[in-house]
Amino acid sequence: MNPIRLALVEDDPEVRELLRGYLCRQPELNCVLVADSVEAFLAELPDLAAAPQVVLLDIHLPGMSGLDALPIIKQRLPEADVLMQTVFDDADRIYRALCAGASGYVLKNTPLADIKAAVLEVVSGGAPMSRAVARKVLAHFKPSPATQSDLLSEREREVVQAIVDGLGDKQVATRLDLSVETVRTYVKRIYRKLQVSSRTELVSRHARGQI
Repeated sequence: MNPIRLALVEDDPEVRELLRGYLCRQPELNCVLVADSVEAFLAELPDLAAAPQVVLLDIHLPGMSGLDALPIIKQRLPEADVLMQTVFDDADRIYRALCAGASGYVLKNTPLADIKAAVLEVVSGGAPMSRAVARKVLAHFKPSPATQSDLLSEREREVVQAIVDGLGDKQVATRLDLSVETVRTYVKRIYRKLQVSSRTELVSRHARGQI
């Protein structure tokens, strides 16, 4: 079998050379492009004799971020798998990356041998993820008790709807004819019941039909 054509996009010189030094020496892999930014990657892409099959893409990059670049890369390389690599393991970035077409998501503290295994896995149709990332994904999509219609009171559901509509505490108070302090009490109670910690998470769960 021919070596897998791999592209690396990483701005940290030390990490980039570490990846290059290990991955590019593996007989199963052929590093066809190594770049320090998305802009450099896209500029060099037309000069390649053959397009990469896997792109190992850092999320936090100077200029265009890996997340912002992902749809562009998928458009330019529709047959390629993009494996995200980052120090970030928060659910929002993971969710955005997967929705944008990432085939896998590994953390930068992942051992080099495991990163190689992830590249091989993604080519075989897998969706490799670091264990910590997998746990975040499972938690993100796990049905919550908030799907129960009787979890929130009618007034609490009205507060949730106002938050989803983008209203701040004072605006919620005006809409529902409540004091601001009462609204804040409702918000704390809602957070506790739904096990969320921010308005962003609340809106996200509502959008997924969990509230």
